[in-house]
Amino acid sequence: MLLMFMKKFLNLMKKLFLIFNLFICVSFPQKFFFSESIGNFENASSFYISSDGFIYITDKGKDEVVQLDTLGNLLENVGGFGWNQSQFDEPVDVFADPLSVYITDKNNHRIQRFDRKLNFISQLYSRENENLNERFGYPNGCVVSNQGDLYVLDSENSRVIKFNLFGNYQLHFGGIDAGEFSLQSPKAISISSNGIVFVADNKILFAFDQFGNGLIKLKFDEEINSIEIIFDRMILTTKDKIFLADTYQEKIEFRKLELVSETHFKIVSALLFNEKIYVLTPTNILVFSPVTE
Repeated sequence: MLLMFMKKFLNLMKKLFLIFNLFICVSFPQKFFFSESIGNFENASSFYISSDGFIYITDKGKDEVVQLDTLGNLLENVGGFGWNQSQFDEPVDVFADPLSVYITDKNNHRIQRFDRKLNFISQLYSRENENLNERFGYPNGCVVSNQGDLYVLDSENSRVIKFNLFGNYQLHFGGIDAGEFSLQSPKAISISSNGIVFVADNKILFAFDQFGNGLIKLKFDEEINSIEIIFDRMILTTKDKIFLADTYQEKIEFRKLELVSETHFKIVSALLFNEKIYVLTPTNILVFSPVTE
């Protein structure tokens, strides 16, 4: 009797949860107006906003990483060209959680890990390891799951490699043996709170579970520029378009966002944070606020 009651209760909660999700999806504004510009970069390649509100930017023009607050104040920066710790040779991606910042150091074939104030902690380099399965080269990005697993986007072998919290190899997926879920030229990677790994490959968005099983493939009309997820809200960009999707729903639906600005700008990447759209260009970050009616 108690078991039947619990099942009914869980089904009811699930329905209420889906209704809540639908309300969020329908009510979220799709039009945003330019409000301000922050930052000053030479050739920015990626950015991320940690849950505590710090913005981290990789500037491959200067081979450095910059930390700003949401007002645009410069807090920290680290880098310079090189192969020693805290140096970079084309930093192309950044991922941050409240404790650590992970920088994809592409031409040095490694992931460098820093604390939230950009003090060096460690690095992951596996290109010369004996086990071919765990080698990666020219990485295009990395993400970390809520369990601490690190997923590296290995562009040299067109696959994703999963390492555990201690940097030990776990598995790889998306390679030439993955059938219809084989990657060709993977460019960007992101992860949802429930461990779904998304990979952008030309015009296709792939989704894999934490064990590397292919889940879905979504085809776009244009090549995908970037994918970023914060609080389960995904922002996907193409050359001149920005789309929003909620990753906690069973069926992922993208909606195009309209950004109103008097000037033309090049989209490198984009993020949704505190109901504002942050757009990274090669030289700055443009902030767009929702239309209030």
